[in-house]
Amino acid sequence: MAQDTKPGDAAAAKSKVAMCIGCHGIIGYQASFPEVHKVPMISGQNAAYLVAALNAYRKGERKHPTMKGIAAPLSDQDIADIAAFYEANGKDTPQRPGKGGAPSAEVQALLSKGNCASCHGEGLNKPSSPTMPKLAGQHADYLYVSLKAYQTTGNSTIGRDNQIMSPQAKLFTLAELKLLSNYISTLPSDLKTVPQPKFKK
Repeated sequence: MAQDTKPGDAAAAKSKVAMCIGCHGIIGYQASFPEVHKVPMISGQNAAYLVAALNAYRKGERKHPTMKGIAAPLSDQDIADIAAFYEANGKDTPQRPGKGGAPSAEVQALLSKGNCASCHGEGLNKPSSPTMPKLAGQHADYLYVSLKAYQTTGNSTIGRDNQIMSPQAKLFTLAELKLLSNYISTLPSDLKTVPQPKFKK
C-alpha cells in the first residue's frame, strides 16, 4: 500500500461503491464476459485480497474490460476504502450454511493434488494470508471461469497472470476444474451478496 494511503475506511467507501453495487449488490446478477456467469460474492471477503484483486485489474494482470475500466481511475485510498467496506459488509448476518457434505474420493484427490487448503485454509474459508481469497460458497460458475482464466496467459483480452495460481490451475483438466468449482460452491461460507440501498450523501 502506498505510504500516503491510510487504512481502509468502510464508512468513507459509502460514497465510492456506486459502481460496485450495480453488479455485486444484486442477488443472482450475471455477467457475460468471457462467458455468462454469476458475478462473485464479495461481501465478507478479505479486504487485503480485494485490494490485491483491484490492483491486478488496474495493472492488467487480470484481463476484464469492465473491471479494468472501474479499477483504473481508483486511487490507492479508494481501493483500500472499498475493500474495507466489502470485508465488513454483511458481517452482522450469519454464515451461509453449506449444502454438501464431505467431498467424494475424486474431489478429495483433486483438492489434495492442488493443495488448496494450504493457501485457502480450513474449509477453504480461512485463508493462510489475508491476501488470499475465501473460496467456500462462491458461485460455481464464477469459480470455474476464474480457474480457467488462470490457465490462459499471454492473451491481451482474457486470462489472469498469477505466479501461484497460473501453474496450479494448469494441473487440471477443464472437467476437473468444474468438479472442484461445483464442490467448493457447496461449502459453508462467509461470502454473501448484500443488496444495497441508495446511499445518501
